[in-house]
Amino acid sequence: MTLLGKVGGAAALFVVAAVAVGYTREGGLDFGAGAALAADGGPGVADIPGPYLSQYRAAAGTCPGLDWALLAGIGKVETDHGRLKAPGVRSGANFAGAAGPMQFLPATFAGVRNRHPDVGSDIYDPADAIRAAAHKLCDDGVARGNTDGAIFAYNHAGWYVAKVKDRAAAYRRA
Repeated sequence: MTLLGKVGGAAALFVVAAVAVGYTREGGLDFGAGAALAADGGPGVADIPGPYLSQYRAAAGTCPGLDWALLAGIGKVETDHGRLKAPGVRSGANFAGAAGPMQFLPATFAGVRNRHPDVGSDIYDPADAIRAAAHKLCDDGVARGNTDGAIFAYNHAGWYVAKVKDRAAAYRRA
């Protein structure tokens, strides 16, 4: 076998291994328990940065009927779990005025904080934003069993509800 053949074979093996264990965009390969792929072939929980995954799981406990995967689905769709390089994710606001990793309008974030004093004050801090998102979803319907309505209240678009639910389902399957 030629050197080119050996290098090509090694590269192919690496790609197969990377897909098998779940390649993360920010840190390379994740060989931990979260490395499973979702049943749809996409990245599973390895797609979620560890600190975000911890925050999603912790914040879900603030509301009966809210699971961490729904919060993670919103985090993925909104800002790719804070990794999106766009205005409003780490500072400032986007074109619609939303800010932070969970993309709150500042007035909405302030309203959630007024109703739930356990939410911190930093819209850009994932811990504060994720906890606020959990409370907002709970207030908007999850606690009453209306998950679709709560997601729609978060972002008024049918495509958004479907996309968040699809991503959350993929995380649950992983």
